[in-house]
Amino acid sequence: MEAIAKTKYLKGSPRKARLVIDLIRGRNVSQALAILKFTDKRAADPIAKTLRSAIANATYLAEQQNIAIDPDDLWVKTCFVDMGPTKNRRRMRPAPQGRAYREQRHYCHITIQVTSEAQEDKSKKAKPETEVKKAKPVKAEKKAEPKAKKAEETVVEEVETKTAPVETTEAVETQEAKNEAEVADAKDATSQTPAEKNETKPADEAQLDKNEELERQ
Repeated sequence: MEAIAKTKYLKGSPRKARLVIDLIRGRNVSQALAILKFTDKRAADPIAKTLRSAIANATYLAEQQNIAIDPDDLWVKTCFVDMGPTKNRRRMRPAPQGRAYREQRHYCHITIQVTSEAQEDKSKKAKPETEVKKAKPVKAEKKAEPKAKKAEETVVEEVETKTAPVETTEAVETQEAKNEAEVADAKDATSQTPAEKNETKPADEAQLDKNEELERQ
């Protein structure tokens, strides 16, 4: 069961009335009335009056159609505020720098629709599945995989053998000869030990002694 109530030519700006009407959208009727009762805005009282009118219209329509409804089960389905006419007042308000602003008195229209249909719960909506089930591979595919891998390996080996550069026998022989010569040089080369370094010391000392004797003579 749905019912609508409207209030037209309400004194006040529609922008200010929307601040109050947004508080009761989608709420239960009893909860909406409690919110409007403790809202410190001038538009709260006329909006509450319109809401009570919508509840009364719903109960009246239900009685005419022989439908039993509980007023506490009603909730605000839609509610909005439209802009009304602007009254032309022949008054001016002083403004900065010697200017004058014209005063305007705004009006608005309030519309509230209530319903007794079951309200959809946002929490019960379908959640996107984060986990994706992995498909089981077919046995035939498992058996075919090793054969395919072997075929790929053989193809790769053939390509490598074809692309490998062919070395001439002369170049190989010269390289082997160089390697053998380097090994022989390494064997012949011996590190100079401290004893070998000191072999020349006695001869030097004898020469020095001879030079000293010659100087004395």
